This record gives sequence, structure tokens and C-alpha cells, in this order.
Amino acid sequence: MPDQTDQSQYAAAAHVPLIKSPGLRVPPPVHLPPDIHPLPDSVIPYFVYPYTLEPHILTVESSRRMTLAAHTARREAYLRAREDEREWRRKEALRRVAPGFDPAATLVPVRAETGEVKTDVMDQLVDQLARMENSS
Repeated sequence: MPDQTDQSQYAAAAHVPLIKSPGLRVPPPVHLPPDIHPLPDSVIPYFVYPYTLEPHILTVESSRRMTLAAHTARREAYLRAREDEREWRRKEALRRVAPGFDPAATLVPVRAETGEVKTDVMDQLVDQLARMENSS
């Protein structure tokens, strides 16, 4: 009967010697010290929290939060002022084009005020006639 390794697909590798790498090794078994003991029935005595640091931490945290709140309020006020200024400039530009323009209300024309006071045509005629009488 022919040998099984001759018919196997690994027949050529069956006679190759294997070399063990010196970098690979089996770790030594772990030996526990003889004085190790299991946990007690209750671990509550091990949980002792020193409350001596807590007031300091709370003071620092509260001042940090107050500082953050102040910075946030200042930033929001600055952004709100910038937005209000931008809106005011936009409305002023619209008022320059159309005096009396207010997008929230009905358009009401406003007279542009100048240095001289304009009077009615009849008032001008009466004033001119009065000057002519006074001069004659």
C-alpha cells in the first residue's frame, strides 16, 4: 500500500525541518504568592471618601461657571448689538431712499427738512404784496 504522505498535497513539505524562532516562547506559569487572601464578605469599609477636598472643588467649579456665564452673556450682548447695528444701518439706507420708510408700519411720507422754511404759494403772494405797499 502506498504511503499516505506521497498522495497528499503537502507531500513536498512533509520532510522540511521546522525551526523554532528564539523570539517565540511559552511564558512561565504564574505563581500566586502564599499570603494572598480573597475579598472579605463586605467591601464597604474599603470605600472611604475624604470630604476635605470637596468645598475647594465646589468653589473653583462655581467660579468657573460664573466666569463662563459672564463670558457667554457678554458675547451674546455683543452679537445682539452687532445685529441691531446692522439692522439700523439697513433701515437708515432705506430711509435715505424713501423717507418715512418703516417695514413694520404703513408707509408715511415725511417731509425732508432743509434750512429754509417753505411756505404756501398764497402766503408768498401776500408777503410780496405787503412789501410792495411798504416800499411805496
